[in-house]
Amino acid sequence: MATTTEWKTTIIVSTSLQHHEALRMLSTQQHRIRLSDSVASGAFVFPLSGTAFLVVDPQELPGAREESGARGESGAREESKVLEKIEMFVQVHRNSFLLLHVPFYGEKELDTLSVIQHRFFGSNLRILPVRNNADIVKAMLTIAKATSKPHVDSIRDRMSLARAHVIERSPVWEMLRDAMKLG
Repeated sequence: MATTTEWKTTIIVSTSLQHHEALRMLSTQQHRIRLSDSVASGAFVFPLSGTAFLVVDPQELPGAREESGARGESGAREESKVLEKIEMFVQVHRNSFLLLHVPFYGEKELDTLSVIQHRFFGSNLRILPVRNNADIVKAMLTIAKATSKPHVDSIRDRMSLARAHVIERSPVWEMLRDAMKLG
């Protein structure tokens, strides 16, 4: 965790999250926080890395396990609103993550996860179940840092060097080199 606290960035946060514990934790780590009404409710946007995170509580998706008829019209409408919010979020942010805040993984929570996965299969939405606010902050900072410009270039360079090292030490490469010496 020490590497993520040294890194500082700007985060645009939905005003709906102004009293959220995760926002307080980010402020404590000295990140630049900008509250905005124009960001989707429940969203954290990292503009320098091009990533956006939407925090969703399973209680916002009432009766994901129940039959749609048994749930009633109001439950279906609420679920539809949340799914529409997620859909709009995915359309606006090309590098989007859904942080499904589930304190424990029971059957209902797994069913909720399954409903969202099926609904957004093939989209650019990545879904991360998180247990608490510390997990929310850690997941966001890890992904945002890994995809921010100076760090992504460094990771790409290290991957390239590792690939070159593996190729250079490959027995196939040595065999080809020996064959070229003979010819």
